[in-house]
Amino acid sequence: MKKYLFLVFLTVTAALTARAQAPALTTLAVGATTVTVSALTPNLDTVWELLWGPDNFLWTTERYGRISRIDPATGQVRPLLTIADVTETNESGLLGMVLHPDFAANPYVYVVYNYTEAGALKEKLVRFTYSAAANTLTAPLVLLGGIVATTNHSGSRLCILADRTLLMTTGDALQASEAQNRASLNGKILRLNLDGTIPANNPTAGSRVYTLGHRNPQGLLQLANGRIYSSEHGPSTNDEVNRIEPGRNYGWPNVEGYCDLPNEQVFCAANNVREPLTTWTPTIAPAGIAYYDHPAIPGWRGSLLLTALGARKLVQLPLAANGDAIITRTDFLTTFGRLRSVCVSPQGRVYVGTSNRDGRGTPAATDDRILVLENRAYTPTATHPAALPGVELWPNPAHHTATLRLPAGPAQVQLRDALGRVVRAFEAYQQETILPLEGLTPGVYAVQVVATTGTTTRQLVVE
Repeated sequence: MKKYLFLVFLTVTAALTARAQAPALTTLAVGATTVTVSALTPNLDTVWELLWGPDNFLWTTERYGRISRIDPATGQVRPLLTIADVTETNESGLLGMVLHPDFAANPYVYVVYNYTEAGALKEKLVRFTYSAAANTLTAPLVLLGGIVATTNHSGSRLCILADRTLLMTTGDALQASEAQNRASLNGKILRLNLDGTIPANNPTAGSRVYTLGHRNPQGLLQLANGRIYSSEHGPSTNDEVNRIEPGRNYGWPNVEGYCDLPNEQVFCAANNVREPLTTWTPTIAPAGIAYYDHPAIPGWRGSLLLTALGARKLVQLPLAANGDAIITRTDFLTTFGRLRSVCVSPQGRVYVGTSNRDGRGTPAATDDRILVLENRAYTPTATHPAALPGVELWPNPAHHTATLRLPAGPAQVQLRDALGRVVRAFEAYQQETILPLEGLTPGVYAVQVVATTGTTTRQLVVE
């Protein structure tokens, strides 16, 4: 059984790695690595969301209302649904999307979009059910609706946390004071259960509000270590990247950027304000963010990758080890216009969606499109399950827990599934560490140990 599962692991990995090479549009130098940029899919319209799905397809939303799956090998678009009641006006329309983390058992797709109700623009969170056989989305279920909206400052990104709750960003809908109104859903990051109910352990009992004081956050993600980050549009100054912590206030409209003016310092001290990790003045209009941690492009490891609309670029933001600081800022991909969405595949390719048809760009003949950034010289190496000196892992196969023995010193440990996705991550300080496996789907996992003396990977079969 172990041998069979490992062969499946290698077969899936090889299949995912294969991709016909499209003509290069340009190349980027990332340290010593040459990153090739090519076009995967042209002729789209304002690619708002871009996800890597559990079916190994890209999932996208376009602002006018269409949800599609895109074959990453061929670029073929397979439309799933065009939502009839989406209202696209200026910045409004179909926005963020996320897939249920247990997609095989719960094939749910969550989206946020603007709609018109009694002549007024509103925003809602809706869950659809996916049918792989029919390639459709059906059974819309409104989990949260009636949120005040305007044609500007609607947000909205979605993120499902490791605890199976959902975060949703909302803009201030051009009503800046509502960002500080705890009774309002505008200018917030909201937290809901996946059925739309309010989690019992939210910062305020009975409230969906997770954080407040936001202007227009359009990027959101959680890392495997649990840290949450968001990007946010400022006014004419102080675009932000924030580390999100439950119950914190992010200042808007009383604070722009850091707490560096006398009146801002007073407000920050009185209102539990969390300062941003970095800001931009003049503004760059930050949008989607992704985290890169793959050996294909070593120079990007440990970094946030941020798309910028106004500044028309991709920004690398390396994180400090504690996740509480951004070390430097480096710009890439500056010749393709407005960039809105970004995701990373298990093979280390970066996919970026342009947004030149959103009314503020200058579209080329092939816009909007999905760009692929990849190290074409990178060849993944299969890791065999034979034990290596100094690191031991038992029992194997394992059920609820496994024990990892290290030679010495602290180490970072990650468990990755057969698609390369991180499903567990933590720091190991003891020579013997218990790995919790509850909730993992049976199959083959890679246990990666990163210490100061090097990196080792072991195969682990979970039954």
